[in-house]
Formats: sequence, structure tokens, C-alpha cells
Amino acid sequence: MSAAPKHDEYDVVVIGAGPAGLAATAATAGAGLSTLLLDENAGPGGQVWRAIHATPVKREALLGTDYWSGAEIAKAAETSGAEIIPRATVWSLDRHLELGVSIGGGSAFIKARRVIIATGAQERPFPIQGWTLPGVMTAGAAQTMLKSSGLVPDGPTVIAGQGPLLWLLAAQILRLGGRIDRILDTTPRANYIAALPHAFAFLTSPYFGKGLAMMREVRAKVRITSGVTELVAEGDGELSAVSYATAGGKRETLAAELLLLHQGVVPNVNLAMAAGVEHRWNELQLCWTPVLDALGNSSIPGIAIAGDGAGIGGAQAALWRGRIAAASAIKALRPQAQVLDHSAQLKRAERARAFLDVLFQPAKQFRIPQGDTIVCRCEEITARDVLDSVAIGATGPNQLKAYRRTGMGPCQGRLCGLTVTELMAQARGKTPQEIGYYRLRAPVKPIMLSELAGLPKTEEATKAVVRG
Repeated sequence: MSAAPKHDEYDVVVIGAGPAGLAATAATAGAGLSTLLLDENAGPGGQVWRAIHATPVKREALLGTDYWSGAEIAKAAETSGAEIIPRATVWSLDRHLELGVSIGGGSAFIKARRVIIATGAQERPFPIQGWTLPGVMTAGAAQTMLKSSGLVPDGPTVIAGQGPLLWLLAAQILRLGGRIDRILDTTPRANYIAALPHAFAFLTSPYFGKGLAMMREVRAKVRITSGVTELVAEGDGELSAVSYATAGGKRETLAAELLLLHQGVVPNVNLAMAAGVEHRWNELQLCWTPVLDALGNSSIPGIAIAGDGAGIGGAQAALWRGRIAAASAIKALRPQAQVLDHSAQLKRAERARAFLDVLFQPAKQFRIPQGDTIVCRCEEITARDVLDSVAIGATGPNQLKAYRRTGMGPCQGRLCGLTVTELMAQARGKTPQEIGYYRLRAPVKPIMLSELAGLPKTEEATKAVVRG
């Protein structure tokens, strides 16, 4: 069980112990600011460096040098003097920089002078027919199992989708002796042409050499089918097959016990949105991103956002964003302090981003489903249900809650929010920005009623209830 926070107030509270959060924590604590780092996992690392201290996979070559580079960053945070609490869920954050935190079955409120949200990314929804069947998982979930427990598939396995993580996961599974029968690449062919103007920046970045070597490694061992335009998970009660079609007209059904889906990652925006941070629809990354200044500061004074939660940029960019946000917090709280300018390093780290964003922009048919394909997994709402609701007056995601309860389940819209926005925008002939997103409120993660009941109550709050 994790210990409760030692204090009621801190100079800086960092939320998330991935690359950005660890870098920010090391910087602010190293500058003498009282710093609290909160993370939901059992140890530091986030998704990129998950289980960096506890993974049973010890051979460096199996997970790659990029993974093991996280050990040094984690150590810097752990020895910085910051207070670090794992297995801590931040379920509330308001404009007054008060956080609601659940730890070990109990909740408490904490005040901060500055908050750095480093909650990272989540996988983009991939709503296809059959994606809720047992045996269908996201690539990120498979990678979590691989890093945390050394588990890899040993039965008929298909990986479908696109993006760097897909190829990284495939390489790691193969290195650990796992089985992959086929990779179905859904990258639209038109994307290759659209990405050409950004090719030089990519070719001169470190990502080119690493990515090319990784793809060659995978292609030498696994059959790849490119240009996939249709994808269905089939089975009666559990996955038994994957059927697909390509732009060239080929159709095939593959026997499979496991289907791993991935079409990129998007910012995890729920906490920031619930706090009231302004967000805008990003037409390139096709997701919501917070409106930030060059230092990562949001529309709410005192709240900064760093890492992939600020817009997808990758692990190295996340590190520099964390340090930039930390420098801003240090300067705000200690005006006399000398801080470094990391903008040049961030620019170098983001050098290949435009190429990757254009190349791996997912196809519309894999973002905006039709018919009986489930959109909201929590409430089992289909694309047809959403369109029927639009036809009788639902104008946006918040109105849709009243019609269909979408976004009101345990995931709080994480697995349906983008799909609902784009589906309704297409149906109404509007832009995603015009349609908007769910109105998010605390608690942004499920907590027990006993935790809320057990929270300290002020005399003013008690009197308000009595008067009512």
C-alpha cells in the first residue's frame, strides 16, 4: 500500500511518472522546490519505460536501448529529493490548483502552487466490427504485458494497424520468441505521397535509421500485407479469425486467437479538460490538444502540460517538454533562479514529427465506423445508434449522453470520445471543433463512494448542507 502525502501543500505537483513527469520532477526538486510526483502505476516509467525497475526482461537487446535509457531518468527523479507516490490516482484538479487523490483506498485533497500534468498518451480508438471480442487487444496492452511480465503470444496472432509502436511491439515480441502470423498494415497509400514534403527532416533525424532497421528486422520474419482498407474481427463469443481486404481487391480470412490493434496514440486529455484547460481540435493529429504557450503553460494560471499530453511528440520530446515546464515553474516560484533554455533541444527532438503525423494519419474508415459496429464499449452503443440520435436532435457529444449514455461509463469517454466527435461531425456536416467533446467533470477516474464520504469536511461545507 502506498503512503499518503506527507504534506497538504507543495510548491509543485507533477502528475504522471513517464518521461515528461520524471524529467520535470528531477528539475523542480533539484531546484529546491517541494515536489510531489503522483503516478497510477506500481513504479516509474509510464508506458514508454513501463516496469523499468521490475521488468523480468533483463537482456538489453530484447527491449532496446531506448527503453533502458529510462533507468537513468527515473533514478534522477528518485534521488532528487522529491516525494514520489506510486499507485496514486488523481481524480480531480480545479482552477485553484487543488487536487483530489486516491491512494490505498482513501482520498485526500492536496494544494499546489504549480501543477505539471504529464499524463501522456493513450491509444487512439480503433472501432472495427468485432473489436470487443475476447482475444482482441490493443498493441499498448500487449506491450504492457510484455514489459511487466515478459508475456508474448504463442498462438495464432495477427497485428493490424499502423504507426511506430506497431513495428516496435512486433520487433520486441519476435525477440522474446513470440509468435506473429501476419501484420496487416492499414497505412493509406496516399499518405506516402502526402508525407514527401517532410521527408528530408525525417531522413536526417535519428528516427530514420532506427525505424528502418526495426522494420527490416520484422519483415525478415513476418509476412506483411500492405494497403489494408477493410478489417473485421470474427468469432462466436471469442476471436477465431480476422478478415481483411486491400485496396487492390484482395480478400482473405486468417485464423487467429489474438488480434492486436493499433493506429497511433493521442493525448490523454481527460484530467486537463475536467480542470477547464482550453483545448483545440488538431487537424494534423486528428485529436484534441491543449492550447499552450511555448513553456507549456495552459489557459489556467499555474497549470502546465508536458509530454504527449501536450500533443504527440515521442519520448525524447516529452523529456524536453518536461524540463521546459519545470523551468517555467521554477522561474515563477523563484524569480531569482537561473534556468536553462531547452527550446533548441525540443526542436531537434520534434524534427521528424510532421513526417510521422502525415504518414501515419489513420484512414477515415478506421476512425468513423458504420452500422452495428460498437462505438461506446461501456454502454454498447453502435454507430447506427449515434446516427439515429443525431437524426432526432442530438447536436453534440454532451447531448448524446442524454440520448444514449455514451461517455458515461468507467472509461469516461477515453475509448469513444474521438469516434463520437468525428462521427457526429460527419453526420451534421460540421467540423470536430464545432461539434466539441464531452464535458468532463470530477471524478475523472472511478473511485469508491466511501472515499468521497471520508474526505475532510469544512465547517462551511457542513453548514451549507444543513441549510439545504
